Amino acid sequence: MGKGRIKPFVMPIDRTGEDRPSLFVGWIDALPVPAALVRPLARGNFRLHASNAAFDRLDLSPAGVEAPIELRRAIEKAAQHIGGVHEFSCRLGEGPAARDLRGSIGPLSDESGDDSLFLLTLIDRTQEMMTERNLRRELVSDSLTGLPNRAGFEELVEQRSTEQEAGDHAILLLDLARFSRINEHIGPLAGDELIITVARRLKSSLRSGDILARTGGDEFAISTRIAGGKADVREMARRIRGCFDHPFRIGELKVSVDCALGCAIQSAPDTDVADQIRHAQIALKRAKQTDRIEIYEPEAALLADNRFGLETELRNAIEEDRLHLDFQPLVELSTGKVAGFEALARWNNSAGRAVSPAEFIPVAEDSGLIVPLGQWATAKAAETLAAWDRENDAPVDCYISVNVSAIQLVRDDVAAVVREALARHGIGGDRLMIELTESAIIGDPDLALSVLSELKAVEARVAMDDFGTGYSNLAYLQRLPLDVLKIDRSFVDHMVEDRDKAAIVRTIQSLAEVLGMRTTAEGVETADQARLLSALGCDFGQGYLFARPMDARAAIAYWRQSLLRPII
Repeated sequence: MGKGRIKPFVMPIDRTGEDRPSLFVGWIDALPVPAALVRPLARGNFRLHASNAAFDRLDLSPAGVEAPIELRRAIEKAAQHIGGVHEFSCRLGEGPAARDLRGSIGPLSDESGDDSLFLLTLIDRTQEMMTERNLRRELVSDSLTGLPNRAGFEELVEQRSTEQEAGDHAILLLDLARFSRINEHIGPLAGDELIITVARRLKSSLRSGDILARTGGDEFAISTRIAGGKADVREMARRIRGCFDHPFRIGELKVSVDCALGCAIQSAPDTDVADQIRHAQIALKRAKQTDRIEIYEPEAALLADNRFGLETELRNAIEEDRLHLDFQPLVELSTGKVAGFEALARWNNSAGRAVSPAEFIPVAEDSGLIVPLGQWATAKAAETLAAWDRENDAPVDCYISVNVSAIQLVRDDVAAVVREALARHGIGGDRLMIELTESAIIGDPDLALSVLSELKAVEARVAMDDFGTGYSNLAYLQRLPLDVLKIDRSFVDHMVEDRDKAAIVRTIQSLAEVLGMRTTAEGVETADQARLLSALGCDFGQGYLFARPMDARAAIAYWRQSLLRPII
């Protein structure tokens, strides 16, 4: 026996006939799987010496001509005694009748030492492979539309990249606008039908070779080959957006749908697909804001990375209580005394840099951190009032106003947050004023009415911020239990010189008086503005004329000063 060869198993030979391939007939028939004794020939062909019935049903040619290439290679290796027993996988036939087999072949020898015979066994894995393929299909396919899902899309794009097709490729991400609301209105079944119809219409607009996938609930992805750079991408995007020019018919309904489109160009074949999709997502996010077709620019990625870093640092700052409140006075125009303060969140990051609210508030809103930030501000305002009372040895006759965002209004129990803050620090509800923007209130008036009613139940005051910049429904305005209308600074600026602005302020003031509300003018920067506002009947003023935002210690000192010497 040569070096490296396994010792073959020796079995007696059945010599019942000279021409009859009857070697080991009984033994082979006892095997539960297809099995045969073969003698290898040249180029992977073989001579069949014995086989069981299961093997015969496979209908393999003894000459090996019709045998799968994988089987022939295994036989050829076996003939060379390379590695002993050889295992392989192969497929017999085509179409639905095809069978997937796993095989093994190894040498045997007879009593005379003839080791040119080999035992070939096969195991039918057809059902197993079918199940595996079905599971695989489910993993990479969207069950609703039959399109590739996110994983399937990435695979297909990577596969195309490895084929090294000439030219650039682009990925376009498409997000259906207001789909959640449409789905709520027409029902989930009709919503599914809408998704299917959208997929069909998109598919009909694509070119041969384009890849369409459904990568999310209302998000689709397209991979396409381009030749003309950004111009080609924009043309492709306009064609896709044109699919939404006409309403979609869902049963008896006609549903109008719009979409946002973000694109990323893959100029290098080795660009990571996941990175390219991320770039397209950055462009898509911008497209939702601009209502334009947006193409990814590297600067946008840098900005997104910076925002992500800022989000992480802001989250840590909230958890570790590393923010603080500054306070800008609200001055009673008729007396010049400080009636209250607006609490403004301020943040110095770990590097000591003062991060502007214009920078971190949008990040907080996008990430959902605005909810814990709003909770923190409310609790901190109540804590500050309690500290002022202790320092003054009596309740301070002023209030603190805290801003609540539209996102917090929807996601949080604002009234419960206020109740807890008041109870923890022993503060009366009238000492806190909750400011809600006009857009937050009119976005969901019924929710606003419910929240405002709960706030009034704990005697908290409520102001509508930035009044006049939105489209308030006067009927809703009449129903809402508001205490103060804050006149947006855009109307106060240049109101002395601009009669139209003065007329708008006069109208808002008259409306507030009719509804039993008071008014606060924002952005007061000159004495002339303050005098005109007072003459028009405006109750309070806020702006740099009186003071810039200050810390808690300076604020209480400013309040005391206003009692002794009016601000104006």
